[in-house]
Amino acid sequence: MSIQTILGNEAIALGVVEQGCRVVTAYPGTPSSEILSGVVKFKKQLNRNIYTEWSTNEKVAFEVALAASWSGLRAAVAMKQVGLNVASDPLFSSAYTGVKGGFLIIPADDPGPHSSQTEQDSRLLALTAKVPVFDPSSPEEAREMVGLALELSERYRTPVILRPTTRLCHAVQSLEIDDLIPPENAIPEVKFRKDPKRWTATPKFRNLLHKELNNKLLEIEEEFNKSTLNFVLYDDINSSIGIIASGVAFHTVEQSLAELGNQIPILKIGTPHPLPRKIVEEFSARFDKVLVIEEPDVCIEIQLNSREKVHGRFDETFPKAGELTPEVVTSILHTIFNKAGITVNSPPNDVELEDLVSSLPLPIRRPRLCPGCSHRSAFYTIKKEFGSKGIYPGDIGCYTLGMNLRAVDTFVDMGASITMANGFYQANQILNDKRPIIATIGDSTFLHSGIPSLINAVHTGARFVLVILDNRTTAMTGFQPTPANTELADGSDAAQNVSIVDLVRACGVDYVKEVDPYNQDEFQELLQAAFEYSQSLSGSVAVVIADRPCVLYDPTPLNENPIPVVITEECDGCRYCLEVFECPAMSLSSDKSRVDINQKICVDCGQCLDSCYKGFILPDLTSIINKQEVPSLTRSD
Repeated sequence: MSIQTILGNEAIALGVVEQGCRVVTAYPGTPSSEILSGVVKFKKQLNRNIYTEWSTNEKVAFEVALAASWSGLRAAVAMKQVGLNVASDPLFSSAYTGVKGGFLIIPADDPGPHSSQTEQDSRLLALTAKVPVFDPSSPEEAREMVGLALELSERYRTPVILRPTTRLCHAVQSLEIDDLIPPENAIPEVKFRKDPKRWTATPKFRNLLHKELNNKLLEIEEEFNKSTLNFVLYDDINSSIGIIASGVAFHTVEQSLAELGNQIPILKIGTPHPLPRKIVEEFSARFDKVLVIEEPDVCIEIQLNSREKVHGRFDETFPKAGELTPEVVTSILHTIFNKAGITVNSPPNDVELEDLVSSLPLPIRRPRLCPGCSHRSAFYTIKKEFGSKGIYPGDIGCYTLGMNLRAVDTFVDMGASITMANGFYQANQILNDKRPIIATIGDSTFLHSGIPSLINAVHTGARFVLVILDNRTTAMTGFQPTPANTELADGSDAAQNVSIVDLVRACGVDYVKEVDPYNQDEFQELLQAAFEYSQSLSGSVAVVIADRPCVLYDPTPLNENPIPVVITEECDGCRYCLEVFECPAMSLSSDKSRVDINQKICVDCGQCLDSCYKGFILPDLTSIINKQEVPSLTRSD
């Protein structure tokens, strides 16, 4: 046995590998991204034969894994909570048809939200789809639940959801790993068997499958009523108040009670759907008041037969939005206990700490694109060409930060920049609005869901400029490969990589140009030509591909041609460069008299040269000459 300290996502991955899943797919998205990379890590460490795939999108990932399950193999698919929206069609359908090999769906929720456009609750989507849910409260429990969920999936031939949240996904815990377990790499004696009444069920049979599904849920509820995943903590303590909690919120409640110096019974729910109502009702009957503490929404609370003495998010005892942090829970419990006449400690007083932090001369900095990011150059040039009158639909990715450069006006979901641009164009035709429309989308997002949107825009005669920001990786979530890359999830060679240019042309686009956004003058000329084409008599959507690798993913082009810069003494601190270019390596001096360059984080991209209209940012010729005089070193040197 070895002990390894691993992330919660890696604990889930370890469980998936240990429990014999043979096909694991995913689409990257925080807070779920480390699950598939964890599977790759542990399949190598434990010598397991597992197919892993970063899929084009969540729907594709779901269906690839589902097909493996229908063949009889154990399979799993991972995504973030909004990714489950993309995969909702096969989710609902697979609940009806059922599965064969154990099939685990892992959508990671983001209470807060910390890095998402919503803080939706995947458990509620599971409730609507009629899919059982396991709700882990720690990395160790998540690892254990993987096996229990797969066993349940095979017993009832149903897909099962394991729902972690951000705090669990990114928690760290030391776990024992048995490196000596022999790998189960023998070819399983299973195969896909045709079953028209199930796998190709028509509406008539779907009705029968729905009734079958309802019966499954009743049986699963009975099983959950006996599950050790649902238990009462501090069961022997007399109290007028009881708490029902699940997931990470369970440990938050424990911590809050410890700080308040009190203990009251807590019913810990590990299986929130179908809710083990017998346990819940027996527990609730013992108390005058029951608090339901869960996040991010009301999955447990909404399933209760009676909410007469229940207090939670519905009656706003707990906030209807936002993460239930220890500070929030402790403060609310303190108020409730005081009103009930229960003596407790005062919540921790952080006034002194807050005063100390507020007194520190720390500037407030919003998230920014990295130094040297080619997206910054693209947005700067777009804004320079089209100005404040342009309409700039944006998309989901690190390039959403183009909003800081005032070159992203909207973002809805992945792929929406193109469809929103189409919608703005159609609306502007009615409104006689002549403003230019320039949409931006990343390479991974374009492959995820931009292609159907582009086809629709071409087909309907929309006229706008689309800039595909191709940094050759899925940068925001950890450099996962896309179908345009030459490697797969485990680092092996792809059978074939696809061409974004060819895909754009296949969508019906005639005007497609590639350019390095570092070449700002050339990029601006192409943008102007693209817009003129889009507005011409024979024009349509014009596409410009801003092609340059992410500097963190592949710094080679930057290293081959560094352009160090210097800010001259004439700088008067007007802040123009900070506002229009917003590079983290540039900052106002402490006396606000000038702008300085932080050489510790500057990457010598030279892209800020054009950001000072007064000409106070110049190439550092001395540094360039010195670097040219240094001989290049080889490995043998």
